[in-house]
Amino acid sequence: MKAAILGSTGYTGMLLARLLADHPGVEKILPVSSSKAGTAIQAGDKGFADDAKLIRPEYLSLEEMSAQKPDVVFAGLPHLASAKVCAPFIGKSLVIDLSADFRITDKELFSSAYGAPAPEAEVPPVYGLCEIYGKEIQKADLIANPGCYPTATLLPLLPVLKEKLAEGPIIVNAISGISGAGKKSQENYLFCERSENAGAYSPGRSHRHWAEMTDQLRINRLDGELYFTPHLAPLRRGMAVTTTLRTKPGITEDSIIRAYERTYAGQPFVRLLEKKLPETREVWGSNRCDIAFRLQEDRLYLFSCIDNLVKGASGQAVQNMNLRLGFDIRAGLAISGMV
Repeated sequence: MKAAILGSTGYTGMLLARLLADHPGVEKILPVSSSKAGTAIQAGDKGFADDAKLIRPEYLSLEEMSAQKPDVVFAGLPHLASAKVCAPFIGKSLVIDLSADFRITDKELFSSAYGAPAPEAEVPPVYGLCEIYGKEIQKADLIANPGCYPTATLLPLLPVLKEKLAEGPIIVNAISGISGAGKKSQENYLFCERSENAGAYSPGRSHRHWAEMTDQLRINRLDGELYFTPHLAPLRRGMAVTTTLRTKPGITEDSIIRAYERTYAGQPFVRLLEKKLPETREVWGSNRCDIAFRLQEDRLYLFSCIDNLVKGASGQAVQNMNLRLGFDIRAGLAISGMV
Protein backbone atom coordinates (compact mmCIF):
# COMPACT_ATOMS: atom_id res chain seq x y z
CA MET A 1 0.00 0.00 0.00
CA LYS A 2 1.22 3.51 -0.88
CA ALA A 3 0.66 6.37 1.55
CA ALA A 4 1.23 9.99 0.50
CA ILE A 5 1.85 12.89 2.87
CA LEU A 6 0.98 16.36 1.60
CA GLY A 7 2.90 18.92 3.61
CA SER A 8 5.70 16.64 4.74
CA THR A 9 8.02 19.27 6.18
CA GLY A 10 6.01 20.33 9.25
CA TYR A 11 5.89 18.54 12.61
CA THR A 12 2.72 16.69 11.60
CA GLY A 13 4.15 15.44 8.32
CA MET A 14 7.50 14.52 9.84
CA LEU A 15 5.88 12.44 12.57
CA LEU A 16 3.43 10.86 10.12
CA ALA A 17 6.35 9.63 8.03
CA ARG A 18 7.91 8.01 11.10
CA LEU A 19 4.66 6.31 12.13
CA LEU A 20 4.01 5.02 8.62
CA ALA A 21 7.58 3.71 8.38
CA ASP A 22 6.77 1.39 11.29
CA HIS A 23 3.35 0.41 9.97
CA PRO A 24 3.19 -3.21 8.70
CA GLY A 25 0.57 -2.39 6.06
CA VAL A 26 2.45 0.47 4.41
CA GLU A 27 4.89 -0.51 1.67
CA LYS A 28 5.84 2.90 0.28
CA ILE A 29 5.74 6.45 1.66
CA LEU A 30 5.37 9.38 -0.73
CA PRO A 31 6.50 12.61 0.99
CA VAL A 32 5.22 15.67 -0.88
CA SER A 33 6.33 19.28 -0.65
CA SER A 34 5.52 21.94 -3.25
CA SER A 35 8.31 24.20 -1.99
CA LYS A 36 11.02 21.53 -1.59
CA ALA A 37 10.25 19.05 -4.39
CA GLY A 38 13.43 17.40 -5.61
CA THR A 39 15.44 18.21 -2.48
CA ALA A 40 16.69 15.48 -0.15
CA ILE A 41 14.40 14.68 2.76
CA GLN A 42 17.31 14.28 5.11
CA ALA A 43 18.50 17.78 4.34
CA GLY A 44 15.52 19.10 6.29
CA ASP A 45 14.82 16.09 8.51
CA LYS A 46 18.12 14.57 9.52
CA GLY A 47 16.51 12.24 12.02
CA PHE A 48 14.55 10.29 9.41
CA ALA A 49 16.12 7.01 8.24
CA ASP A 50 17.05 6.99 4.55
CA ASP A 51 15.74 3.44 4.03
CA ALA A 52 12.38 3.94 5.76
CA LYS A 53 10.04 2.84 2.95
CA LEU A 54 10.50 6.06 0.99
CA ILE A 55 9.62 5.75 -2.66
CA ARG A 56 12.68 7.93 -3.24
CA PRO A 57 14.94 9.98 -0.93
CA GLU A 58 13.68 13.35 -2.23
CA TYR A 59 10.43 15.20 -1.75
CA LEU A 60 7.93 14.66 -4.56
CA SER A 61 5.93 17.32 -6.33
CA LEU A 62 2.15 17.06 -6.27
CA GLU A 63 2.15 15.91 -9.90
CA GLU A 64 4.74 13.19 -9.20
CA MET A 65 2.75 11.97 -6.23
CA SER A 66 -0.49 11.91 -8.21
CA ALA A 67 1.12 9.74 -10.90
CA GLN A 68 1.92 7.13 -8.24
CA LYS A 69 -1.83 6.69 -7.47
CA PRO A 70 -1.53 6.47 -3.68
CA ASP A 71 -4.01 4.41 -1.71
CA VAL A 72 -4.11 6.92 1.15
CA VAL A 73 -3.51 10.66 1.08
CA PHE A 74 -2.73 12.41 4.36
CA ALA A 75 -3.03 16.19 4.04
CA GLY A 76 -1.08 18.24 6.56
CA LEU A 77 -1.65 21.51 4.73
CA PRO A 78 -2.71 24.95 6.00
CA HIS A 79 -6.36 25.65 6.73
CA LEU A 80 -8.34 26.92 3.72
CA ALA A 81 -5.74 25.51 1.32
CA SER A 82 -6.09 21.83 2.08
CA ALA A 83 -9.57 21.25 0.63
CA LYS A 84 -8.60 22.55 -2.81
CA VAL A 85 -5.46 20.41 -2.99
CA CYS A 86 -7.28 17.30 -1.72
CA ALA A 87 -10.22 17.62 -4.12
CA PRO A 88 -8.70 15.63 -7.05
CA PHE A 89 -7.97 12.67 -4.77
CA ILE A 90 -11.36 12.34 -3.06
CA GLY A 91 -13.05 9.20 -4.36
CA LYS A 92 -9.82 7.84 -5.82
CA SER A 93 -7.83 7.52 -2.60
CA LEU A 94 -8.75 7.50 1.04
CA VAL A 95 -8.23 11.14 2.07
CA ILE A 96 -7.43 11.97 5.71
CA ASP A 97 -7.28 15.73 6.11
CA LEU A 98 -5.50 17.15 9.14
CA SER A 99 -6.54 20.75 8.49
CA ALA A 100 -9.81 22.27 9.73
CA ASP A 101 -11.35 22.48 6.25
CA PHE A 102 -13.82 19.61 6.72
CA ARG A 103 -14.16 19.46 10.52
CA ILE A 104 -17.05 21.86 11.12
CA THR A 105 -20.51 21.16 9.71
CA ASP A 106 -22.08 24.48 10.74
CA LYS A 107 -21.18 26.98 8.01
CA GLU A 108 -21.64 30.01 10.27
CA LEU A 109 -19.37 28.51 12.93
CA PHE A 110 -16.72 27.78 10.31
CA SER A 111 -16.87 31.31 8.92
CA SER A 112 -16.65 32.84 12.38
CA ALA A 113 -13.54 30.77 13.15
CA TYR A 114 -11.68 30.98 9.83
CA GLY A 115 -13.01 34.12 8.22
CA ALA A 116 -14.04 32.40 5.02
CA PRO A 117 -16.83 30.12 3.75
CA ALA A 118 -16.50 26.45 4.58
CA PRO A 119 -15.03 24.44 1.65
CA GLU A 120 -17.38 22.05 -0.11
CA ALA A 121 -16.53 18.38 -0.61
CA GLU A 122 -17.80 15.93 -3.23
CA VAL A 123 -18.48 13.33 -0.53
CA PRO A 124 -19.65 13.89 3.05
CA PRO A 125 -16.66 14.10 5.41
CA VAL A 126 -16.66 12.07 8.62
CA TYR A 127 -15.28 13.62 11.80
CA GLY A 128 -12.37 11.37 12.72
CA LEU A 129 -12.67 11.16 16.50
CA CYS A 130 -11.93 7.46 16.40
CA GLU A 131 -13.42 6.23 19.68
CA ILE A 132 -16.70 8.07 19.09
CA TYR A 133 -17.30 7.68 15.33
CA GLY A 134 -15.62 4.34 14.63
CA LYS A 135 -18.52 2.85 12.64
CA GLU A 136 -18.83 5.93 10.43
CA ILE A 137 -15.08 6.05 9.86
CA GLN A 138 -15.09 2.46 8.60
CA LYS A 139 -17.23 3.56 5.63
CA ALA A 140 -15.69 6.98 4.94
CA ASP A 141 -13.77 8.16 1.87
CA LEU A 142 -12.98 11.56 3.42
CA ILE A 143 -12.00 11.80 7.08
CA ALA A 144 -11.59 15.11 8.90
CA ASN A 145 -8.93 14.51 11.53
CA PRO A 146 -9.91 16.42 14.70
CA GLY A 147 -7.89 19.20 16.26
CA CYS A 148 -5.70 18.53 19.28
CA TYR A 149 -7.67 20.57 21.83
CA PRO A 150 -11.03 19.10 20.69
CA THR A 151 -9.63 15.55 20.92
CA ALA A 152 -8.38 16.04 24.47
CA THR A 153 -11.59 17.83 25.50
CA LEU A 154 -14.29 15.76 23.81
CA LEU A 155 -13.04 12.30 24.79
CA PRO A 156 -13.68 12.83 28.53
CA LEU A 157 -16.67 15.13 27.98
CA LEU A 158 -18.96 13.37 25.50
CA PRO A 159 -19.73 10.21 27.55
CA VAL A 160 -20.96 12.14 30.60
CA LEU A 161 -23.04 14.53 28.48
CA LYS A 162 -24.55 11.79 26.32
CA GLU A 163 -25.67 9.86 29.40
CA LYS A 164 -27.02 13.08 30.95
CA LEU A 165 -24.83 12.82 34.03
CA ALA A 166 -23.81 16.48 33.91
CA GLU A 167 -24.79 19.78 32.37
CA GLY A 168 -23.28 23.11 31.44
CA PRO A 169 -22.04 25.69 31.44
CA ILE A 170 -18.92 23.79 30.35
CA ILE A 171 -15.75 25.50 31.50
CA VAL A 172 -12.61 24.24 29.75
CA ASN A 173 -9.07 25.27 30.67
CA ALA A 174 -6.26 23.75 28.62
CA ILE A 175 -2.48 23.83 28.38
CA SER A 176 -0.53 23.04 25.22
CA GLY A 177 3.11 22.64 24.35
CA ILE A 178 4.65 24.98 21.80
CA SER A 179 4.48 22.43 18.96
CA GLY A 180 0.69 22.82 19.07
CA ALA A 181 1.18 26.03 17.08
CA GLY A 182 3.03 24.18 14.33
CA LYS A 183 6.53 24.69 12.96
CA LYS A 184 6.65 28.46 12.87
CA SER A 185 9.44 31.01 13.17
CA GLN A 186 7.36 33.72 14.87
CA GLU A 187 9.00 35.57 17.73
CA ASN A 188 6.40 34.45 20.27
CA TYR A 189 7.40 30.80 19.73
CA LEU A 190 11.15 31.24 20.10
CA PHE A 191 12.81 29.39 22.99
CA CYS A 192 13.90 32.62 24.71
CA GLU A 193 10.32 33.90 24.60
CA ARG A 194 8.61 30.72 25.81
CA SER A 195 11.10 29.38 28.35
CA GLU A 196 10.00 30.12 31.94
CA ASN A 197 6.87 31.70 30.50
CA ALA A 198 3.24 30.55 30.39
CA GLY A 199 -0.01 32.35 29.72
CA ALA A 200 -3.53 32.25 28.31
CA TYR A 201 -4.52 33.23 24.78
CA SER A 202 -7.72 33.43 22.68
CA PRO A 203 -10.09 32.90 25.65
CA GLY A 204 -13.84 32.26 25.73
CA ARG A 205 -15.14 31.87 22.20
CA SER A 206 -12.24 33.38 20.29
CA HIS A 207 -10.08 30.28 19.71
CA ARG A 208 -10.81 28.41 16.48
CA HIS A 209 -11.16 25.12 18.31
CA TRP A 210 -14.10 26.52 20.28
CA ALA A 211 -16.11 26.43 17.06
CA GLU A 212 -15.08 22.83 16.38
CA MET A 213 -16.05 21.66 19.87
CA THR A 214 -19.31 23.60 19.81
CA ASP A 215 -20.15 22.04 16.45
CA GLN A 216 -19.71 18.58 17.96
CA LEU A 217 -21.98 19.42 20.88
CA ARG A 218 -24.68 20.60 18.48
CA ILE A 219 -24.34 17.55 16.22
CA ASN A 220 -24.86 15.29 19.22
CA ARG A 221 -27.74 17.49 20.49
CA LEU A 222 -25.99 18.11 23.77
CA ASP A 223 -26.91 21.09 25.89
CA GLY A 224 -24.45 23.41 27.55
CA GLU A 225 -22.60 26.51 26.47
CA LEU A 226 -18.85 25.91 26.25
CA TYR A 227 -16.22 28.42 27.36
CA PHE A 228 -12.66 27.59 26.41
CA THR A 229 -9.39 29.12 27.60
CA PRO A 230 -6.16 27.67 26.18
CA HIS A 231 -2.72 28.35 27.65
CA LEU A 232 0.71 28.07 26.09
CA ALA A 233 3.30 26.42 28.35
CA PRO A 234 7.08 25.95 28.00
CA LEU A 235 6.73 22.35 26.82
CA ARG A 236 7.85 21.02 23.46
CA ARG A 237 4.81 18.76 23.22
CA GLY A 238 1.95 17.63 25.42
CA MET A 239 -1.56 18.82 26.24
CA ALA A 240 -3.52 18.86 29.51
CA VAL A 241 -7.21 19.78 29.73
CA THR A 242 -9.42 20.42 32.78
CA THR A 243 -13.19 20.68 32.29
CA THR A 244 -15.73 21.67 34.95
CA LEU A 245 -19.49 20.96 34.82
CA ARG A 246 -22.45 20.72 37.18
CA THR A 247 -23.70 17.20 37.92
CA LYS A 248 -27.30 16.08 37.83
CA PRO A 249 -28.92 15.10 41.17
CA GLY A 250 -28.11 11.59 42.43
CA ILE A 251 -25.02 11.07 40.26
CA THR A 252 -22.33 8.87 41.82
CA GLU A 253 -18.76 8.03 40.94
CA ASP A 254 -19.87 4.53 39.90
CA SER A 255 -22.34 5.94 37.36
CA ILE A 256 -19.59 8.04 35.79
CA ILE A 257 -17.19 5.08 35.66
CA ARG A 258 -19.87 2.94 34.00
CA ALA A 259 -20.47 5.65 31.37
CA TYR A 260 -16.78 5.62 30.44
CA GLU A 261 -16.66 1.83 30.42
CA ARG A 262 -19.67 1.60 28.11
CA THR A 263 -18.22 4.16 25.71
CA TYR A 264 -14.59 3.03 25.67
CA ALA A 265 -14.75 -0.71 26.27
CA GLY A 266 -12.13 -2.38 24.07
CA GLN A 267 -10.56 0.95 23.07
CA PRO A 268 -6.79 0.58 23.61
CA PHE A 269 -5.97 4.28 23.34
CA VAL A 270 -8.21 5.56 26.13
CA ARG A 271 -7.16 4.89 29.73
CA LEU A 272 -9.32 5.77 32.73
CA LEU A 273 -7.29 6.59 35.81
CA GLU A 274 -9.01 6.21 39.18
CA LYS A 275 -6.29 6.86 41.78
CA LYS A 276 -4.30 9.66 40.14
CA LEU A 277 -4.65 12.51 37.70
CA PRO A 278 -3.10 12.37 34.20
CA GLU A 279 0.21 14.04 33.36
CA THR A 280 1.63 14.95 29.99
CA ARG A 281 4.91 13.07 30.47
CA GLU A 282 3.00 9.79 30.84
CA VAL A 283 1.49 9.99 27.34
CA TRP A 284 4.49 11.57 25.59
CA GLY A 285 5.12 9.73 22.31
CA SER A 286 1.98 7.59 22.62
CA ASN A 287 -1.40 7.65 20.89
CA ARG A 288 -3.14 7.38 24.24
CA CYS A 289 -5.54 9.75 25.98
CA ASP A 290 -5.48 9.45 29.76
CA ILE A 291 -8.70 10.48 31.51
CA ALA A 292 -9.62 11.01 35.15
CA PHE A 293 -12.45 12.69 37.02
CA ARG A 294 -13.26 13.99 40.47
CA LEU A 295 -16.78 14.43 41.85
CA GLN A 296 -17.11 17.07 44.58
CA GLU A 297 -20.60 17.99 45.77
CA ASP A 298 -22.47 19.17 42.65
CA ARG A 299 -19.36 19.66 40.51
CA LEU A 300 -17.71 17.26 38.13
CA TYR A 301 -14.08 17.85 37.19
CA LEU A 302 -12.72 16.09 34.11
CA PHE A 303 -8.99 15.76 33.41
CA SER A 304 -7.23 14.53 30.29
CA CYS A 305 -3.77 14.47 28.72
CA ILE A 306 -2.57 13.65 25.22
CA ASP A 307 0.55 14.11 23.13
CA ASN A 308 -0.69 16.84 20.81
CA LEU A 309 1.51 15.61 17.94
CA VAL A 310 0.34 11.99 18.21
CA LYS A 311 -3.22 11.50 19.47
CA GLY A 312 -3.79 15.18 18.70
CA ALA A 313 -2.69 14.91 15.06
CA SER A 314 -0.53 12.30 13.28
CA GLY A 315 -1.28 9.32 15.51
CA GLN A 316 -5.04 9.79 15.27
CA ALA A 317 -4.67 10.12 11.50
CA VAL A 318 -2.98 6.70 11.39
CA GLN A 319 -5.64 5.32 13.74
CA ASN A 320 -8.28 6.58 11.29
CA MET A 321 -6.47 4.81 8.45
CA ASN A 322 -6.37 1.61 10.49
CA LEU A 323 -10.10 1.78 11.17
CA ARG A 324 -11.03 2.52 7.58
CA LEU A 325 -8.79 -0.06 5.90
CA GLY A 326 -9.25 -2.89 8.40
CA PHE A 327 -5.79 -2.94 9.96
CA ASP A 328 -5.23 -3.73 13.61
CA ILE A 329 -6.24 -0.52 15.37
CA ARG A 330 -2.83 -0.46 17.12
CA ALA A 331 -0.74 -0.88 13.96
CA GLY A 332 2.10 1.62 13.78
CA LEU A 333 1.07 3.28 17.05
CA ALA A 334 2.44 3.23 20.60
CA ILE A 335 0.15 2.67 23.57
CA SER A 336 2.85 3.20 26.19
CA GLY A 337 4.46 6.59 26.62
CA MET A 338 8.19 7.10 26.24
CA VAL A 339 10.40 7.32 29.31
